[in-house]
Amino acid sequence: MPISIHQLRAGDRSLWAVCQDGKWAELDSTLTDLLAAPLDRARAVVEDAAHHAGPPIPMGYFLPPLDRQEVWAAGVTYRRSRDGRQEESGYGALYDQVYTGERPEIFFKSSPWRVVGDHDDVGIRADSGWDVPEPEVGLVLNAAGEVFGYTLGNDMSSRSIEGENPLYLPQAKIYDRACAVGPAIVPSWSAGPGPFEIGLRVLRDGRTAYAAETSTAAMARTFEDLAGWLFRALSFPAGVVLLTGTGVVPDTDFTVRPGDTIEISSTTLGTLTNPVVAVGGSRHDLIGVVDG
Repeated sequence: MPISIHQLRAGDRSLWAVCQDGKWAELDSTLTDLLAAPLDRARAVVEDAAHHAGPPIPMGYFLPPLDRQEVWAAGVTYRRSRDGRQEESGYGALYDQVYTGERPEIFFKSSPWRVVGDHDDVGIRADSGWDVPEPEVGLVLNAAGEVFGYTLGNDMSSRSIEGENPLYLPQAKIYDRACAVGPAIVPSWSAGPGPFEIGLRVLRDGRTAYAAETSTAAMARTFEDLAGWLFRALSFPAGVVLLTGTGVVPDTDFTVRPGDTIEISSTTLGTLTNPVVAVGGSRHDLIGVVDG
């Protein structure tokens, strides 16, 4: 099985650890240390720890696999994503231009402290009535822009807000609990180059309310292309996570609700599971505040 890198809560401290074939070893380095180093040196640190792995480490729960890394995201990298954006808005030509253009859509998604991990709650905005998860492969990029590893991401999105006007994208995408990452990082040399199959399942009252699958083979852009554009005028001394877009967009009659559970799975990268909660005030509450 591939090596995986985890951030764990153990008692009153957090730690970084490597797991391979059910055996664990604590890392002396943080993720920031690994991503600041050259790729071959970081690989040597991880593989040395994996070589000395042993019995499970006493732990409380898994944390998101990042410490100082921002999360950025790419949009409209799959044909289905382009079609979904056209369905939700009156700006179809705009998304055609993004899908076929040389320059991709890349936007800021989350500060590290806002990211939630496996089995933590993700949010939908209380002032939105149409919300979906976006299952994506995340590139864990080092300070030089190289792919150190891969993880799973959930780019929660308000389709009602973005569909109203594309300039509302920051409000549709950036809010508390809008980004989940995990459960671990699988190093690039251990995962292989892909493509990666990605499955999405939404559970409601214990039953499957929605399910779909996609593959990064359907992407219109390469991982290297997206990483190159992100690093063109930005530096990330501690590394960065770049979500690469989604090929799964539910039909217009589906929305997630508080109480649902979202599962994003990959044979290589594991399963990211998150219950859904509402965050923020409702539209009625906001109007009441203004009127008052």
